[in-house]
Amino acid sequence: MNKLLKFFLRSILVLFILVNIVIALHAYKFTHFYDSAEAAPQQKAAAILFGINAFKQQNAAADSADQKVILTTADHLKLEGWYSAANNAKGTVCLFHGHGGKKSGTNAEAAAFRKLGYNTFQLDFRAHGSSQGNTCTIGYYESEDVSLAYDFIQSKGEKNIVLWGISMGAATITKAINDYRLKPNKIILEMPFASIVKAAEGRIKMMGLPAEPLARLLTFWGGVEHGFWAFNMQPAEFAKKIDCPVLLQWGANDPRVSRQEVDDIYNNINTTKKLVVYDNSAHESLCKKEKEKWVDEVSSFLK
Repeated sequence: MNKLLKFFLRSILVLFILVNIVIALHAYKFTHFYDSAEAAPQQKAAAILFGINAFKQQNAAADSADQKVILTTADHLKLEGWYSAANNAKGTVCLFHGHGGKKSGTNAEAAAFRKLGYNTFQLDFRAHGSSQGNTCTIGYYESEDVSLAYDFIQSKGEKNIVLWGISMGAATITKAINDYRLKPNKIILEMPFASIVKAAEGRIKMMGLPAEPLARLLTFWGGVEHGFWAFNMQPAEFAKKIDCPVLLQWGANDPRVSRQEVDDIYNNINTTKKLVVYDNSAHESLCKKEKEKWVDEVSSFLK
């Protein structure tokens, strides 16, 4: 009986170790973007066991970029941005893309903002697009990138600064407000996740796997691998520090960010706010999917 118990306990221990190794590998792949030349093709079995190789997306051409801007992080990474001026501008909108995205992925929104009379500044987060680095922390260290963009626009003498972000970009804005005490005039958040754990849950559900306890393990290992306590990345909590008007937008068919997450963030915003739900949209560009409604809501909010 003792031998059987020991065998059982050893088997449980081995299984626990193997599961954590697999999750740690997935966490690395979730937070690492290869340069395109490094991302070798994968077999399906290898992707399931070790995670999917992701590579930096290359930017398409800017619709209208008057100036290519290079910002430098505290750890000497060069971030690339595009500044575009509008005629008789009312202010400047800084745009921040989502996880795995690129600044040209926000071209539709940037063009719409310029048409509404705003300068635009589109930035590639670290490890994305044309910016340096290969490590992404799902908004944790990227909050510095948002702060650098804000400081750049402020240095141009701009008094009316609007921050817009989608998915990880939206979540990162909330952390930048919390960490750097930024004072934008208005904020537009589209489908932000409530915490990194919730973001991990969304990713795992898309793979058809049970969210718990895998999401918490993925969060834990992702933070350990990159030197931070990932459970502290909680946009729903950071939203309490926002002190300017907020437009919060979400697609009703979003498979990654739940309505509960959006409600949690909305309820924690203690200033003028509006929640808009897009009935025909998922986790995607609301501007592209339901453009007329998006332009109406955004233009009304910016007045």
